[in-house]
Formats: sequence, C-alpha cells, structure tokens
Amino acid sequence: MSYDLAVWEGRRPADDRTAGRVFNTLHDRYLDGETAEPPSERITAYVAALLERWCDITRDEEETSPWSVGPLIDSASGPLMYFGMDWSRAGETSAYAAELADSMGLVCFDVQENRLRP
Repeated sequence: MSYDLAVWEGRRPADDRTAGRVFNTLHDRYLDGETAEPPSERITAYVAALLERWCDITRDEEETSPWSVGPLIDSASGPLMYFGMDWSRAGETSAYAAELADSMGLVCFDVQENRLRP
C-alpha cells in the first residue's frame, strides 16, 4: 500500500476543495492524457532534491528507499508530479516532501486526505 502526494507549479489554491479541483484538472491533462510531457525544470529540480535525501527505488541495493515506484522522475509530467511512497514510512517522507515543495515554491497536495500540505 502506498501513500500518494501530488506536487505542482502554480499559485497555492485558497482551500482544499479548490486544490482538489486543480489537482484533478492537472492530472487529467498531464497524466491521463495521450501524450506525456517532459517534466518542467522546477519539477525536475524537486525530484533531484528528493533523490538527494533518498535514493531512487530502482537503485536501492540496501532497501532504504521510501518510494513505491521508480524511476521517480517517471511520476512527473509537465508541471505536475504524482508519486507514491511506502505507507510505513509515509510520515517522515511525506513531511519532508511537503516542506521541500513549499521551500521551492511548489504546491503539495495530500491525495488521500484531499488537503493541502503542509
């Protein structure tokens, strides 16, 4: 079981309900569309920063990676990243991912709770 977050470029929505609508629109366009786009520069930088903290699951020889899929960059398209982490490590990992997104001027959305983070 995984715990999922979405991170995207743009203005922080005013509330959780609006954030849910923005996420659905971005997901439909960038992840459910027929053609995936390369991740934007800011999303690519975000992924690189995550991978500085924890290795990609595809390179995890010591089984320390919290990511549920890999390569992690494949979870991104255009200005959106939608990625999962191991449920048992979600507390620490999602807190770091949300703080990192905020520090980089990105929006972080908890898909399970339908709420903005942090």
